[in-house]
Amino acid sequence: MSHGPRSGLSAVSTALLAMSRHLEVRDVLKTIVASARELLDAEYAALGVPDDHGGFAQFVVDGVSDEQWKAIGPLPRQHGILAAMLHDATPERLADVREDPRFEGWPSAHPDMSDFLGLPIRDGDEVMGALFLANKRCPKPAGGCGFTQDDEDVLGILAQHAAIALTNARLYERSRELTIAEERSRLAHELHDAVSQKLFSLRLTAQAAAALVDRDPARAKGELQQVAALAAEAADELRAAVVELRPAALDDDGLVATLRTQIQVLDRAHTAHVTFDSAGVRALPAAQEEALLRVSQEALHNALRHSGAGRVEVTLTRRDHGALLRISDDGQGFDPRTVRRAGRHLGLVSMRDRASGVGGSLTVESAPGKGTTIEMEVPGG
Repeated sequence: MSHGPRSGLSAVSTALLAMSRHLEVRDVLKTIVASARELLDAEYAALGVPDDHGGFAQFVVDGVSDEQWKAIGPLPRQHGILAAMLHDATPERLADVREDPRFEGWPSAHPDMSDFLGLPIRDGDEVMGALFLANKRCPKPAGGCGFTQDDEDVLGILAQHAAIALTNARLYERSRELTIAEERSRLAHELHDAVSQKLFSLRLTAQAAAALVDRDPARAKGELQQVAALAAEAADELRAAVVELRPAALDDDGLVATLRTQIQVLDRAHTAHVTFDSAGVRALPAAQEEALLRVSQEALHNALRHSGAGRVEVTLTRRDHGALLRISDDGQGFDPRTVRRAGRHLGLVSMRDRASGVGGSLTVESAPGKGTTIEMEVPGG
């Protein structure tokens, strides 16, 4: 194989390694498929990720126009050569796919294909998908396949990149599910501790008012006023919990507006005075905005639920091309030397993980009786 494609593969490989950390998995798969077709001079390239129902969860193609793709119809099923690659986990290099005994035909609008090169995408023993090419453009040997062993080796490297992208996507989804489960569990405890107690007090106060309404109307009126106050507090607690539970509208409103709305709700729902200020912050990559929002929520949860703070200040300011988030409270604080013991209780471990996961850093300053300041800095895009 010529030096050009090898150099091209090196460039593609470097780009893919960078992309796989930042882009949606489908964007990475599209680049892999397009790169395979260009590097190996094929007319068509495709990548399929199977589902558990005999079809494909994802199917990415290159070399087929949008009009052709629509005319072909629904996504293919797992059959023929595709099924063989997925089930047997073996490479396939064929002079004419149409003459293979496993070939089961294709829809009428499907482009005609002859020579074929396909590889399973593997993670250890697990087959995660299949990557394949058809119709080598350069002249092929008489009766033979135009794709060579060198082509197969290059496609194998791209298949490894696809495995990395799919594994990263799976790990991210599992991490996200765990995070959601943890946050929902924490909110369930909050609702039980805060709202349930207020509703219990509400019921007792209402019972007291009912008992007093005939013999002491004045006291009954006072109890009813207390009922109204408790009901308002319970409503605020519920509203604050729902704001945390509901997915933030970062895509629509941006980080600054989303933070301001949530902090206004928390200020109404708690006795502590919660403020927010921002200056010069530009739009950041979506993953960084998500991480900044979640860290602010965790830090506010600590300050409002555990520290006994009377005042909590949140600021978000521009820092070079990125941003600096600061959450300061005047609560009881803690000894940072005990952070190994306190870290998990206060969510500091997850906050540090969120920060480092988007290329940022997290610092914590605190002392008993001196309050706590948490800062998270991200570099921007």
